[in-house]
Amino acid sequence: MSATGNAAADGPLERGAIGTDHQVDLVRGTEGDVVVRLSGVWHLQHGMPTAGAVKAALATGIRPQRVSVDTSALKTWDSSLITFVLALDDLCHAQKIAFDRTSLPAGLTRLIELAETVPENTDANVETARPSFVARFGTALIAEIDSAGKFVEFVGMVALAFLSFVSGRSRYRRSDLLEVIQQCGANALGIVSLISYLVGVILAFMGAVQLQQFGAAIYVADLVGIGMVREMGAMMTAIIMAGRTGAAFAAELGSMKVSQEIDALTTMGISPMEFLVLPRMIALILMMPLLCLYANFVGIFGGATVGVAVLGLSLRTYLHETIRAVTMVALMGGLVKSAVYGVLIALAGCYQGFECGNSSAAVGKATTAAVVSSIVMIVVACGMFAVLFNILGI
Repeated sequence: MSATGNAAADGPLERGAIGTDHQVDLVRGTEGDVVVRLSGVWHLQHGMPTAGAVKAALATGIRPQRVSVDTSALKTWDSSLITFVLALDDLCHAQKIAFDRTSLPAGLTRLIELAETVPENTDANVETARPSFVARFGTALIAEIDSAGKFVEFVGMVALAFLSFVSGRSRYRRSDLLEVIQQCGANALGIVSLISYLVGVILAFMGAVQLQQFGAAIYVADLVGIGMVREMGAMMTAIIMAGRTGAAFAAELGSMKVSQEIDALTTMGISPMEFLVLPRMIALILMMPLLCLYANFVGIFGGATVGVAVLGLSLRTYLHETIRAVTMVALMGGLVKSAVYGVLIALAGCYQGFECGNSSAAVGKATTAAVVSSIVMIVVACGMFAVLFNILGI
C-alpha cells in the first residue's frame, strides 16, 4: 500500500540482526492515515519484532485516524509476522484507532482469523467463591433425592421384568442364567466355607469364655446354632456375596455401558432389564438360601470344633443340644432373610452398573458404590427383620 503524495516517511523503526533483513517503516499521509511497511525476511530465528516502536511513533505528532499495513516488500515470513500484526491490532484497539487488514496476504489473514477464533479463557485464573454450607448441603440433598428417584424407577423396571418372567414372556438366554448361577453358587462355596467356619469358631470362643464360669459350657451349642441360623449365616453370606458377586455385577454391566453394549441391546429392541438384570436377579434369589443353609452347617461345625477340642464336649452331645435349640421357624426365617438379601445385592450391583459413567475410572467407582450400597441395605434390612420378628414373636 502506498501513502499519499505528500507522505512524510518517518524512516525505519526497527531492523533485524545482521544478515536477516527484516524492517518496519512508518509512513504518514496527509489525510491522517499511517502505513506500516514491512519488508525483508521475517523468521523467529532472526529475532522477534515488536510493536513497541510503532506505539512510540504514533504517540508523537498528529494522532492518526487509520493504520494499515503494507506487505508488498515481504520476502518470506512465519508466525513472527502473525504475532506482530496481532500486537499492532491490539495497539490500535487500545488507542481507538481504526486498523485496516485488507492489504494483508490471504494466507496471513486466514491464520490471524484462526488465531482469533479461540477466545482467551478469562475464567482460568479467576478464583471462584466457595459456596456456603447451606448451598452445598442443598446441592448434595438434591443430588441424593435425584439418585433415590432413579433407584426407585430402576426397581420398578426390574419388577416389570420379573412379572414378564413369571408370565413366560421375558427374553433372556438360559445359558446366561446357568452361568450366573454357577458364579453365584458353586464358585462361591470356598470363601463362604472359610468365613462361615471362622464365624462359628469365633462365636463358640466368645460364648465359652463366659459360660465356663457358670459351668454351662454345653450352651455354647445353643449360642452358635441359634446365632448362625437366625442371623450370622444369612448376614455373613450376604456380605460375602455383596463384595464378590455384587461388585462383579457392577463391573460387568459398567463395562458394557462404557462399550455401549447396553445401548446396542436397546437399539435391537431387546430389554436390558430382561436380558441382563433378570438372570442375575433370579440366580441370587435361588442361590442365596442354599448358600445360607450351607453356611449354617459349616458354622455349626466350626462351633463343634471348639466344643469338642477346647471344652471337652462329645460331638454327639454337642449336635444333640444344637438340634434341640434350633427350631424350624428360626431356620426358615434365616432363609427368607437370605433371599431378600440376594434381591438387594442384585439390585445394588445392577443399578450401579447401569448408572456407570463412560470411562474406565467410572467402572471402578460403580463397583465400589455397589459394594457399599449393598452392605448398607443389608444391615438396614437386618434391623427391620429383627423388629418384625420380635413383633411376630419368632
